[in-house]
Amino acid sequence: MSTSNGTEEGQDRMSVNTQDMKIVHRVFRRESRLLMELVAAVAPGDTARAKLIADHFRDYRLGLKNHHEGEDELLWPPLLSRVDLEADVVLRMEAQHERVAATMTRLDAAVPAWEATAGADERDALVAALAEHRAVLLEHLDDEEATLLPLAAEHITEQEWAAQGDHLVANTPKLTLLTLFGLVLEDANPAERAVLLSVLPGPVRAVWHVIGRPRYARHIRRVRAA
Repeated sequence: MSTSNGTEEGQDRMSVNTQDMKIVHRVFRRESRLLMELVAAVAPGDTARAKLIADHFRDYRLGLKNHHEGEDELLWPPLLSRVDLEADVVLRMEAQHERVAATMTRLDAAVPAWEATAGADERDALVAALAEHRAVLLEHLDDEEATLLPLAAEHITEQEWAAQGDHLVANTPKLTLLTLFGLVLEDANPAERAVLLSVLPGPVRAVWHVIGRPRYARHIRRVRAA
């Protein structure tokens, strides 16, 4: 496929706005930090609190998993077919996804071990696993924003870009979607919030305002309670 600005197809690709991915990345940066702090603050033996934080981790985990799977399945293949010298960037993203997934495997063992007893040793092991996860994740997010998103803006169509969001919606339970949407809106500025809300169908936007927003507010107050 031509990447020339002189073709309609090229103009379509050049028009892709990748800012929404940076907004989503804010969620992973913020929540990966807060999860470490929240787990560290749980008193030994407080299994009720541990379950609440573990459930929140599982929402975070599903959001990150579906986000990365969308890139693996829908973003990397078309990019690799259209770039030449920059292919190393895409291959590096794939390798980084594998390293992030490896940290998730460790967390998949550490979270339930801590959740079961809220023991101090299990808590400390989980905090260490979360710290490792966050370090690997931040390296990836920073690199992706600096090197990959400019390629996507040039070589990916609007339809292909939107397909990533469709993938996440199709693979996420509806109530979890409401939580994830609240997490995304939390640090968005007014202009970004307006754009994010405007792309929702009218009925879905109504569900967010009537059900999703108050539900998210209650959930996040409980999760972040001192």
